[in-house]
Amino acid sequence: MSHGHGPANPGPAGLVALAMACFTFYAIHTGKVEGSAIALLGIWLIGGFVVQVIVGVMELNHGNVLGGNIFTFFSAFFMLVTGLELIFKFFAVQNGWKVDARIDGWAWLALAIALLTWTPGYFKAPLSLCAVVLALDVAVPVVALMDLAVLGHEWHVVSGNFLLIAGIFGLYTAMGVVLNTVFERTVIPLGGPIIKPKAVGTSAAAKR
Repeated sequence: MSHGHGPANPGPAGLVALAMACFTFYAIHTGKVEGSAIALLGIWLIGGFVVQVIVGVMELNHGNVLGGNIFTFFSAFFMLVTGLELIFKFFAVQNGWKVDARIDGWAWLALAIALLTWTPGYFKAPLSLCAVVLALDVAVPVVALMDLAVLGHEWHVVSGNFLLIAGIFGLYTAMGVVLNTVFERTVIPLGGPIIKPKAVGTSAAAKR
């Protein structure tokens, strides 16, 4: 449906892809599905990469430095690299290949630090979107520390549950953005930001 308003917000598509990853990792981490499903999960994540890289580029073109960069590195590392790695690990197990997977922990550690240090930027976003990031702030470091063998695999239940929370809030936010935009009014409340944006008049006065 086109309203002739120019480029649309691509964020909801990216959030749906994120929610798909969160839900499926929740299922893996909490034992809802067997480990033999990881190759299939890898294929789903590669599909998520296609969505998120498009969203990231569009967000950057819209001037969204925070969301654009988040979606771009999520698409590359959380989706494409992880998807390919899961497929590789499936065949590694089948063929008895020895792989030191602790390298994943070092990579995830860098991603976790980036996510944690960028989180304050989401305090100016709708509350439901901020909740997505806060849940990931728990899940991603736990995954990194498990891959580094600092935490045991019993922590999978923690990472899995917080990934599920992130996915639920991601879907809720996507629903709100789409429906509120289509109906041009607040159908689904997303909650106000923790840090309110500066008033236009105040901002202009401060520059003088």
